[in-house]
Amino acid sequence: MSADPDMRIEFWFEFASTYSYPAAMRIERVAANSGVRIDWRAFLLGPIFTSQGWNDSPFNIYGAKGRYMWRDLERLCGELQLPFRQPATFPRSGLLAARIACHFSESAWLPEFVRAVYRANFEHDEDIAAKPTIGKCLAAAGQDPQPIIAAAELPASKEELRLRTEQAVRQGIFGAPSFMVGNELFWGNDRLESAIDWCATHSVRPSVGTITK
Repeated sequence: MSADPDMRIEFWFEFASTYSYPAAMRIERVAANSGVRIDWRAFLLGPIFTSQGWNDSPFNIYGAKGRYMWRDLERLCGELQLPFRQPATFPRSGLLAARIACHFSESAWLPEFVRAVYRANFEHDEDIAAKPTIGKCLAAAGQDPQPIIAAAELPASKEELRLRTEQAVRQGIFGAPSFMVGNELFWGNDRLESAIDWCATHSVRPSVGTITK
């Protein structure tokens, strides 16, 4: 089914986020089945966690929660037939990848780049903070890495990501993955289908996805 421009969902993701991995790998298929268009919204969880008094991922702060999460993610990826390897370092910085995803959010190649970064982190256990890794991910999306990385390092791109993260806070987003349908917030990979169904069956209010200062 072709995507209806009047039915759209905002997909808010963080490259270090564990459950954003399966969401990113399957959202296009789920959305296409309902004719829903996706707006890809990269942001940073770090400032949000800091505002809540956390200086690390809650999965690291709370040991039992972390152990459960890794096992749950392993089971989930098995069900979805997604390769999974627990990263040797967690969380890894997705700052550069997020700047690229924010600055080039309307580019046709962006979804494949996003998936390549998630595969690098959660399938191949590669350092997604490293430029060579991000370069490989851009190449996998059919792009020349050098000019894109250079653009992502400009002050304007850094500001775009800062504003995007502030926008997430204003919309009440507190974790990733999150899905916005108009003013309706759905949190977690397991809410993806509910968000798509809501989008397909309810009148969607105008998108609030524009970055404003």
